[in-house]
Amino acid sequence: MLVIGLGRFGGAVSRTLERMGHEVLGADTDARRVQEFAPEITKVLEADCTDPATLKQLGVLDFEASVVAIGGDIEASVLTVLALSDLGQTNVWAKASNEKHARILERTGARHVVFPEQRMGERVAHLLNERLLDFISFDDEFAIAKLAAPEVIVGLPLLMSACREKYNVTVVGVKREGKDFIHAVPDTLIFPNDELVVSGRITDIERFSAI
Repeated sequence: MLVIGLGRFGGAVSRTLERMGHEVLGADTDARRVQEFAPEITKVLEADCTDPATLKQLGVLDFEASVVAIGGDIEASVLTVLALSDLGQTNVWAKASNEKHARILERTGARHVVFPEQRMGERVAHLLNERLLDFISFDDEFAIAKLAAPEVIVGLPLLMSACREKYNVTVVGVKREGKDFIHAVPDTLIFPNDELVVSGRITDIERFSAI
């Protein structure tokens, strides 16, 4: 994997990929970041990746995917994505700082555009709701969340609580203190203090957690 930009986001991507067993080539224009990551990922280079000739030397087409994690410099971000696209790299992931930036990245060749700050802000806002214990949202207003079981369904099997019919959420599983994760089935009984993993539209999950 090629990761361009080793700031907070790019650094986290690089370290996680390494832990997952991938070989990572990290590139950054900041010599201090290059030095910081040298012991942690497969290979790190100080390089200006807005230059197609530099990317060609790095052998970008040998990588399964390229991540453009340049945050503060929008011009450098766009030029890097454009250079990768011109060289034939089709699996480009890019960090965007706003919607306008995202549209430009998509038009210049980014296959996937992510908003890490926005996503984290949304996640923190949802976690401030004391009943939501974890929360992951997706692009189509769909989410998966972990939450404390609402009192209205405690003591009932899932079939009788009719969560899908009444609240438009699906209970995927149950985590009970001291027990292994339980995959939810219609006769799964909900106990006090159970934690539920549910899926559904964000607004429906929010309403369900507030019951």
